[in-house]
This record gives sequence, C-alpha cells and structure tokens, in this order.
Amino acid sequence: MCLGIPGQIKEIYEMNGIRMGKVDFNGIVKDVCLAYLPDITVGDYTIVHVGFAITRLDEQSALETLALFQSIGLLDEELRADAAEEEAAA
Repeated sequence: MCLGIPGQIKEIYEMNGIRMGKVDFNGIVKDVCLAYLPDITVGDYTIVHVGFAITRLDEQSALETLALFQSIGLLDEELRADAAEEEAAA
C-alpha cells in the first residue's frame, strides 16, 4: 500500500514474537504489523501504511476516508495491487 489506508482491527495475534493483526479495509482483510501500536485493540480503527499500523483513528474519520477513497477508485487500486504482488511472490 502506498497510501495510508484506514481499516478496522478484526483479530490480534503474534507471529515470530511480533504483534500482528487482521485488518479489514472495507471487505478486504490483510495481515498488518501492530508493533507500533501496542495498546490498539480489536474493533479499533488504524491507518496502515506499507503493512504497518501507524496510528489509531476514530471510526467516523476512518469511514469517511474509506468512502472517499472508494468513490475515487483508490481503495480498490491500492488493495488489489497488493493482492497481485502477493500472488506473484507466491
């Protein structure tokens, strides 16, 4: 992801000693590193940049931003590009 995209934390887990989470971006769920936000919890919204949750965000701001990104086509463009890169690497 090149943009900082808001998403909602759906699950928190640990991988190789690193705090990780499943984050939902308007129906697309990605694995995200939560190491920078040790106090974030399931249900919270965060801004994700290049696979790292970088800040907590209130729900209203997150939903408004997601709607804006969706309306101008950036959400699908950014998230689908990541999915294509992941498939190519596999």
